Amino acid sequence: MVSQVQVVSISSLKGGVGKTSVTTGLASAALAAGISTLVVDLDPHADATTALGVQPGDQLDIGRMLKSPRRANLAENVVRSSWTARTQANGSGPAVLDVAVGSAYTGIYDRPDLRRRDLRRLSSVLATGGDYQLVLVDCPPSLNGLTRMAWTASDKVALVAEPGLFSVAGTERTMRAIQLFRQEFAPNLSPAGIVANRVRSGSSEHTYRLAEMESMFGDLLLSPRIPEQANWQQIQGAAHPVHHWPGDSAKSAAALFDDLLANVMAVGSGLRSRAR
Repeated sequence: MVSQVQVVSISSLKGGVGKTSVTTGLASAALAAGISTLVVDLDPHADATTALGVQPGDQLDIGRMLKSPRRANLAENVVRSSWTARTQANGSGPAVLDVAVGSAYTGIYDRPDLRRRDLRRLSSVLATGGDYQLVLVDCPPSLNGLTRMAWTASDKVALVAEPGLFSVAGTERTMRAIQLFRQEFAPNLSPAGIVANRVRSGSSEHTYRLAEMESMFGDLLLSPRIPEQANWQQIQGAAHPVHHWPGDSAKSAAALFDDLLANVMAVGSGLRSRAR
């Protein structure tokens, strides 16, 4: 458990690295651990909303809330994930996993020229309600306005990368971008680390790039690494948490996300596991 809310942006510069898969894997781990969690789906594609089993109703999506952030009333417009129906309540009450629903409307803010006050729109929305221990923000795969808006509202940024040439290079650029952003806009923002995702154990290229990432990023390269999961698309297509998917491979993946969540949340506390 955590004593106060942690807001973590899940980011990548390059698309196709499994950023939303990491977001939903962490959400599944948080739900299994009884951590009251909100997922903010800032990606205009809204894939996290779909994977979390949300059927949008009359609630405002996150794009509409960003339009009028001080009147947004977050608590009235989040939608409960269908995953909670598969998770038993723990001793502290019913399992909580809410979603600020994504939509294409957020795309109007995904541009490079947002003013400083616009960067605080998500911060203002999050201040309008909700009693959560963890907020996960699924960012679009760019460094435009929405990602910068997410970073302004966040305590930490977790970067997702595949162990490939272009993804590693993009991660290095993103790390530099975070440092510059901290200096100008968000001095309290810190990198939660880098998640190596879709790792193929039999690939000599992946082995080489992982060694390169360890050399480049040191302790910022989080453990555990997340291997390529053959049935991940099936799990997401069924809008199912990995912790409740049958089979040994899903059980193994769930355990990895448990460890990854613990390490992401422990950044800065000295409690991070050294397991690989």
